[in-house]
Amino acid sequence: MTNGKADISPRQSYHHGDLREALIRAADAILAENGVEGFTLRAAARRAGVSAAAPAYHFASVRGLLTEIAILGYEELRRYVELADFAGSGTALLRAQAAGYVRFALTHPGRFRVMFRPDLHLPEEERLHEAAYAAMGQIALTVGRINSLPLDPADRRIMALTVAAWSQAHGIAQLFLDGKLSGFAGAATPLAAADELLEDILLAAWPDRDEK
Repeated sequence: MTNGKADISPRQSYHHGDLREALIRAADAILAENGVEGFTLRAAARRAGVSAAAPAYHFASVRGLLTEIAILGYEELRRYVELADFAGSGTALLRAQAAGYVRFALTHPGRFRVMFRPDLHLPEEERLHEAAYAAMGQIALTVGRINSLPLDPADRRIMALTVAAWSQAHGIAQLFLDGKLSGFAGAATPLAAADELLEDILLAAWPDRDEK
């Protein structure tokens, strides 16, 4: 007993429901509240209600857990931008995908920040690269449709156009996330500001155009 509380052994922690999912939920909560700086496995374990040794059953390091968070983030982002049933023009689809990108960032700020911090990832994790490519590939398909270009990874034109569109969506998301646009809308939260401003911003970024 320590301070009136029973110590939790690694074996007990291992049987703490679904340990992996509990640690991921704990990490998500900490990242959303405090950001990534100073994030530790010990903090995630404490938040999940397990011993400090328990994370080693699934994640050997902080990078291991944050890499999993990034993978899940890209998988969720793909669901936000994969609009298979969208019936409008290519440009309208790109605006809708950018809106999904921004709303993902505002709904999952902790994951969003981790996804774009390669210094926090395991560089050899192929699942991370595959998840990122699958998410960004949705935007590449739309850019190709707008410009009548096939999705060819070796084509520098499609790469440049995709990066340009991605950069715009990412920059808009970051401005909302950092609260830089809230004052323009008189909004109390980034999500409220996005509700007020996002449609007009995206229309200015990608106005309707004649498409072949």
